[in-house]
Amino acid sequence: MTPDIASALMPLTRMIDPERAHSLALAALRLGLAGTDRTVDDKLLESAAFGRVLSNPVGLAAGFDKDGIAIEPLARLGFGLLEFGTVTPRPQLGNPKPRMFRLLEDRAVINRMGMNNRGLRPFIERLATAPRLGPAIGANVGINKDNAIPEQDYPALIAAVSPHADYVVMNVSSPNTPGLRDLQAVERLSGILAAIKSAMLVRPSLLIKLAPDLAPQDLESVIECAINYGVEGLIISNTTISRPASLRSKFAQESGGLSGRPLFALSTEMLRRAYRLADGRLMLIGCGGVSDGNSALAKIEAGAALVQLYAAFAYEGPALIRRIKAEMVGLMRERGYRSLTEAVGAAA
Repeated sequence: MTPDIASALMPLTRMIDPERAHSLALAALRLGLAGTDRTVDDKLLESAAFGRVLSNPVGLAAGFDKDGIAIEPLARLGFGLLEFGTVTPRPQLGNPKPRMFRLLEDRAVINRMGMNNRGLRPFIERLATAPRLGPAIGANVGINKDNAIPEQDYPALIAAVSPHADYVVMNVSSPNTPGLRDLQAVERLSGILAAIKSAMLVRPSLLIKLAPDLAPQDLESVIECAINYGVEGLIISNTTISRPASLRSKFAQESGGLSGRPLFALSTEMLRRAYRLADGRLMLIGCGGVSDGNSALAKIEAGAALVQLYAAFAYEGPALIRRIKAEMVGLMRERGYRSLTEAVGAAA
């Protein structure tokens, strides 16, 4: 099967419960049913990150493959980076079902999964055997819902995954784990970053994933805190607990984090503010509402060096990645960019 055929079959999955459809998609990936994209990326899309040269800036966000069970099949689909997790120290069942909702009319998803995953040990085993050529591999780490000690758990998680990943992301912004977003407060974040700094003999490329609902004054404080402790970058953003008035789906008021097209404006405006505040001192990854070449390039022009998507990939399937890249190249040529670097922050 090719990525185009796999994408053509995606509408069939919408007749199935979304969480069940997601599990079937991962199973199909593991069987190689999504195929391989052999397209050579245009040099315009080349990007330097995590000590590597990436062939393109389009990545898969954390949450699609929490346990890293489809690393190699996903690496064949043309992404520039792949992020796996969120993984917690111990296995976690997550929240009661139903906990994922497909907002078809809005091209969005609401989830309250609760960071369900199989735990750190099998996650590391899969990362250790993953191919290290091709897309950059990221590991997204978080704390368990119960009996967590963030100042101990995050350093231990980062130390465990960093030998097997190009970059590591601290998830302190999922809305579906009680108290997790409180760790974005500078007092807590400083304590965790200080513990990480003292525990690390070799520093990985460390990023922090933030919530789009963070107040503007808090964003400035978090940025300065991150820079002070040597964090390399930020992912902006995670899902939102806000609900735009434009939502039409009957599931619009379900609790949980909203992702997909309706998140684009909120997350992109936050990205633009972060780019100005960081002033070149942090690498930014734009996430939230990327669904085509125009929205991907808009994130880049707002200040992102790389972009990530999830909901659009779940809706459209693997052929979307090649299409986004081709649309980006066309738009970049129209606007006179000679490299991706020239586009970063051009509209910030």
